[in-house]
Amino acid sequence: MRLTRRSLLKKLGLLSLAFAFPQWLKAHPFKKKAHKLVILHTNDTHSQIDPLPANHTKYPNQGGVIARAKLIHEYRAANPHVLLFDSGDIFQGTPYFNRFHGTLEMKLMSKLNYDVVTLGNHDFDIGIDGFMNAQQHATFSFVNSNYDFGQTPMADVVLPFQIIDKGPYKVGIFGLGVDLNGLVPQSNFLGIQMKDPYESAKNIIYTLKKAKCNIIICLSHLGHQYEDPSKPSDLLLAKKVSGIDLILGGHTHTFMDEPVLIQNNEGGQVWIHQVGWAGVRLGVIEIEQGRLKIIQKKVSS
Repeated sequence: MRLTRRSLLKKLGLLSLAFAFPQWLKAHPFKKKAHKLVILHTNDTHSQIDPLPANHTKYPNQGGVIARAKLIHEYRAANPHVLLFDSGDIFQGTPYFNRFHGTLEMKLMSKLNYDVVTLGNHDFDIGIDGFMNAQQHATFSFVNSNYDFGQTPMADVVLPFQIIDKGPYKVGIFGLGVDLNGLVPQSNFLGIQMKDPYESAKNIIYTLKKAKCNIIICLSHLGHQYEDPSKPSDLLLAKKVSGIDLILGGHTHTFMDEPVLIQNNEGGQVWIHQVGWAGVRLGVIEIEQGRLKIIQKKVSS
């Protein structure tokens, strides 16, 4: 694949076309439900800008930013209260990343109007300076509450949490990241310290509840579960920490046909969901009148 400035501009132009209001939506407008909250989410997209090839053994012609944009546009056209999240590992996986060093991913996700994103280990593959250079093209927020960014430039752009009001919903969003030691060269995250994800989550949840958030969401890049019972994971987070309503996971590339409902140590319930990798699925969570419905959409042209 030969990547040039011209091919980049073409890609951005095609995405702009995808955002043009589809004719069938004009002809068949949806009746918007003012009290429904729709949460769309991705994880581990790994620089997969184009659909996977037609000869892919598992997901032929699936994924791709343009097809994802069309789905997102349809949900926003049908619902007044939509949020779009990502659970990390935006970078690394195709020549687009090698050529444009993350700027293309940031520009396209900004065009899709992502709201909040957390960090994955591969988002440090070009170091702090590389991330900052790409991040300047992002119009969305980054959150992480268990990395201490110290005096690094990332301290100014990665927030511990974000609160967003959508109709009757006050949504608190925070992020948790996997331990970077052993996954990323130390020089790529020099000056950043790892903190205990469970204690970090408890502290943030206290703050979000004090702010009267009625939905609390964790964007997690810890991974779904591991054989090692001591390794932090989404399942252990759900059991050990109360107050989270929804964990949107990443890192383990787990395709979940159905969400998992976990009861924590205090008797509360938390939903966990993850949609694989490469953007071949779009997670969709609908919340209405206290009821939660999780589905997912195949992303294909």
